[in-house]
This record gives sequence, structure tokens and C-alpha cells, in this order.
Amino acid sequence: MAYATLRIIRDEHAALSAVLKSLLMMLDRGPGDAPETFFDVLRAMLFYIDEFPERQHHPKESDLLFPKVVRGAPETMEAVARLEHDHLNGEMAVRALQHQLIAWELLGEARRPAFETAARAYVAFYLEHMKLEETVILPAAEKALNAADWHELDAVFGTNRDPLTGSYPHDPAYDRLFTRIVMKTPAPIGLGPSSVNA
Repeated sequence: MAYATLRIIRDEHAALSAVLKSLLMMLDRGPGDAPETFFDVLRAMLFYIDEFPERQHHPKESDLLFPKVVRGAPETMEAVARLEHDHLNGEMAVRALQHQLIAWELLGEARRPAFETAARAYVAFYLEHMKLEETVILPAAEKALNAADWHELDAVFGTNRDPLTGSYPHDPAYDRLFTRIVMKTPAPIGLGPSSVNA
């Protein structure tokens, strides 16, 4: 049986993964002759990570999904402990990245290496985090949880409104964010001009 919670989590992981990989592609390209667009897009990406995965997605996993999985599949305790540690540090990490990006933008190239190193480490960490959830936690949940568990999870995760999953109508409050990430990011990452220099 397909549970809404699993689809929502995987959709949100796919959206986040696309943003993280796009961030790396933007870094590889650099600001070029369009630094304003470059920094605007990167700021929007980091804001998205802070606003959606950190504030909506992770708390529901930590507060509801993980405890149910550990009760039904105690062998997942070590993985859950690692994921919880990630969640506790995630918001602080993305805020640090936002600060480092602003430092690069306002203080110049001397601050670029610190941001790039931290951003690449953050992306690697986050992709590994999602892989652990998808290869250990979600399969264990499918086996161990009962219908009442899924009913509760589906009701809670069903309130998520991540604008980048394509699963929900656009929320006017987030239209500018969606536009900055998808419409301004250069192709083939997004739908913007094929080069930041265009």
C-alpha cells in the first residue's frame, strides 16, 4: 500500500536534492558578470532550506515519524540518533551558510573560499542524511507501522506545503521565492537564461 507520508517525504527530498545540486552548479559557474542575480538566487536557495526542510519537514520527522519507527523497529535506534543529531544542528548550519554568503557578497572575494568549502560540505552532509532516511527509516516504517500510525502520519505530513515539490498550488506568499529559485536560476538548473552572464 502507498502511504501519503512516504510520497510527501520522498517528494520533499527530491525538491531539496534538486536545490542542493543546483547550489553546487551555481558555485561551479560563479557570479560571472551577473553577481546580483547569482547572490539573489543563492540567498533564495538557502532561505528555502531554512524555511521548509528545517521548519516543516524535520520537526514532523523528529516528533512523530522517528519515535514510531523506533518503537516498531528498535534496530533503527542508531540511525535515528544520527538523524536527530543532524536535525538539531541543521538550522544552525544553514544560518551559518547564509551569514557566510552575505559576507562573500558584501566583503568580496576573500570570503568566497570559506563559503564554498562550507557549502560543499553542507550539501554532502544533507544528501547523505536523506539517503539514510530513505534506505533505513522509510523501509523500516513500511514494515513496522500499522494503519493507525499511517493515518496519524498522513494527517500531519499532509499539511506540508513545500512550493518546490510541484504537488501543491502556489501559495502567493511564496511566489517570489519560487520565482527566484526556479525562474531566475540559469538553465539547465532552472528556467532562467542559460548563463548567469546572459
